[in-house]
Amino acid sequence: MSEWWFTVRYILTDFAGNIANTPLVMAMLLPMLLAFEIPLMILTLSGVLKWFSRQYKAEGIQRTGQLPKVSCIITCYSEGEAIRVTVDTLREQLYPGQLEIIAVIDGAQQNAHTYQVARACKYDFIGFKSRQLVLLPKWQRGGRVSTLNSGLAVATGEIIINVDGDTSFDNNMVDEIVHCFDDPDVPAVGGALRVRNTYDSLVTRMQSIEYMISMHGGKTGLSEWNLINNISGAFGAFRKDFLRNIGGWDTHTAEDLDLTVRIKHYLQRHPGMKIAFAPKAIGHTDAPNTVRTLGQQRLRWDGDLLFLYLRKHIYSLTPRILGWKTFIYTLVFGIGQNIVLPLLVTIYMWWLVFAYPSQFVAAILIGLYLIYWLFSVINFLVFVVAVSERPLKDLKIAPWLVLFPIYTFVVRMWAAVALLNEIFRSSHEESGMAPWWVLKRGHRFRWWQSGKDKRSQ
Repeated sequence: MSEWWFTVRYILTDFAGNIANTPLVMAMLLPMLLAFEIPLMILTLSGVLKWFSRQYKAEGIQRTGQLPKVSCIITCYSEGEAIRVTVDTLREQLYPGQLEIIAVIDGAQQNAHTYQVARACKYDFIGFKSRQLVLLPKWQRGGRVSTLNSGLAVATGEIIINVDGDTSFDNNMVDEIVHCFDDPDVPAVGGALRVRNTYDSLVTRMQSIEYMISMHGGKTGLSEWNLINNISGAFGAFRKDFLRNIGGWDTHTAEDLDLTVRIKHYLQRHPGMKIAFAPKAIGHTDAPNTVRTLGQQRLRWDGDLLFLYLRKHIYSLTPRILGWKTFIYTLVFGIGQNIVLPLLVTIYMWWLVFAYPSQFVAAILIGLYLIYWLFSVINFLVFVVAVSERPLKDLKIAPWLVLFPIYTFVVRMWAAVALLNEIFRSSHEESGMAPWWVLKRGHRFRWWQSGKDKRSQ
């Protein structure tokens, strides 16, 4: 065993020396790192620093702007008592304007408990002149899209905020969201999500770091370049008139990414349009706390990426519609990093295992681990210093960064399984976000049908 480790150390040292003396060696050994990871890291970190500089200069300046009426649509299905926490944190917002809270209970008949909890919340609104709770029971279950569009149909606010029924919020959330809409060129704003059950398990600790680095810090940076990748379905905001004009939410699955992509279809025609992100508007959600539930979630998330980019919206993937900047970003990072890269990494790993001795494979994996650990530390520290609204609390999870590169590697390998599942089984048609009869009525997007539909047009 000592001889085995000596060989691994020798190979690692040789790699490090060759990279230091001949940078071209790095391009040969780590092409995917240079093509995807480093450019994206530079893009996000420069955006974060730009945002931080802007916030620093604006510190102490009194905010001005109107106080539009805000409608919060809560998608409720089987959350039970958790609905009360969501409603309470919305009712207790510091926003001085009118706030309409619309609780849409999907399948209210079979989810009687959730409906009863929502009804009981009505008593908490007695005496609140600027807060209103509207209950909208849907007796037949129709899924998330049906629930959201039902809330949109009855909403009376100028700004729509969609939230999940198991999400809670900091009390300045609405104020931060509305402030982004002071810019008339902003039709949509993404909110920041944090993991509420961070210390439930090792799985939730890893996701908590992931949410901080990728979903919170990453979106903060990308929004500065108007390249935000997705407005979360658990927490997003829109101008009501704009949302109704583009048809609201659409059927199938991943309604949040689908809506974001459809908004981007207007970027070329309206160059001044911006999809914003509110880093200080914080929502808290429970992440999957077991490997099995996390795997099920990512099976849907990663498969939906392929479905939306390469099936449903494949014909809109052009600079003529998206504009050159958004087109290149979507091509390189939306498709390249999220769809092509997991498949390449999986193939590369199996090739290494079968083509080279175990010492060489171990040396490559250790080298990659060290590189990604360094990147994780840099991204985490920049997030804590520049973005985090609770830095001391976030620093407590820093020791767990040692495992984060392993987690991201496993998640990326599992993403390849999800992508293959969508390619060969059209897994988006099996989504739990809507009943099967709703998904069946939607247009089917498959490789052979897409070509047939195009020829028939």
